[in-house]
Amino acid sequence: MKRIGILTGGGDAPGLNAVIRAVVKTAVYEYGCEVIGIRDGYDGFIDDGGVIRLGIEEVRGLLPRGGTILGAANRGNPFARKVVRNGEEVTVDVSDEIVKGIQRLAMDALLVLGGDGTLHIAHELFQKGVPVIGVPKTIDNDIGGTEVSFGFDTAFTTATEAIDKLHTTAEAHHRVMVLELMGRDAGFIALHAGVAGGTDVILIPEIPFKFESVIARVRQRVERGYLFSILAVSEGAKPIDGKQVISRPGDEIYTPRLGGIGQAVGEYIEKEGFETRVTVLGHLQRGGSPTPFDRWLATRYGAAAVRLAAQGKYDRMVALHAGKIVDVPLAIAEPRRVDVNGDAIITARGMGISFGDEAPPRPSPNSN
Repeated sequence: MKRIGILTGGGDAPGLNAVIRAVVKTAVYEYGCEVIGIRDGYDGFIDDGGVIRLGIEEVRGLLPRGGTILGAANRGNPFARKVVRNGEEVTVDVSDEIVKGIQRLAMDALLVLGGDGTLHIAHELFQKGVPVIGVPKTIDNDIGGTEVSFGFDTAFTTATEAIDKLHTTAEAHHRVMVLELMGRDAGFIALHAGVAGGTDVILIPEIPFKFESVIARVRQRVERGYLFSILAVSEGAKPIDGKQVISRPGDEIYTPRLGGIGQAVGEYIEKEGFETRVTVLGHLQRGGSPTPFDRWLATRYGAAAVRLAAQGKYDRMVALHAGKIVDVPLAIAEPRRVDVNGDAIITARGMGISFGDEAPPRPSPNSN
């Protein structure tokens, strides 16, 4: 093994730089191998200045640094790339150009750090003859085949800290606080942060909710003398009889941008007579220095990916199983979702947390 490449695709996540650092150090110290960095995802193979050399000096000080020194492109699908030709925007397949770019660099392996979309593209490139190895990255923790993807712990920690801060102002002003968190189809961030932060209601994509059940929990707390409530809401949560709230439509290439369900929940609660404030944590969940756990996991993933490359085990992805680093097929059919009958949900329900799917209490026969 003489030369390997590495790229970071999709949305950024804390820990990407830690993986890059581990890859370079392992490749250089253990295998005497050269590492090539590809800028801005797959685009770097066809863009000017898209390829850089990565040595020990280039990765010095990266361990605690957020983001990615290589840049990322969550709209860089080489099989469906938008370009302007003759004044019109068209969609073209440039995957053959990507493959030629990889071949020109004479790389023994290409390490791809990304989520479902980026890794799916990597698998398709393998079918075109590219020696790829995947490293699972996503703050949503929704990649099948691994128990944890790096980036999740940092996002979960940031969300929990936000809930802690909202508690003090909610209690002081007797308000309902709604915190909208990331999580398109998987509610791991809201679930973990909601339990760790002591929220009263958690709304996630896997459990469609009823507005009536949400307001019933708020009223119940007031009746018990608790004049404030905290709600953790995944951006992909949706009511039983409704759809996910979209802030920007999608098209044949880009998925729709979610956002606004927190505001919808807040407005409903406000109309029911409870002063409510809505906070959207947004990209704060992606930024900042990775937690020690994410640094540890990212480092192990990066080193393991280099070892797979040395063994010629392509079309595989490194993963965490029961605390051990293993490798699994890159093409994982089923993405991870919150187990609605699992221990985490059972624990939360047992502590009185509502998921908005409970039957609203029936009015008393004596009520007006």
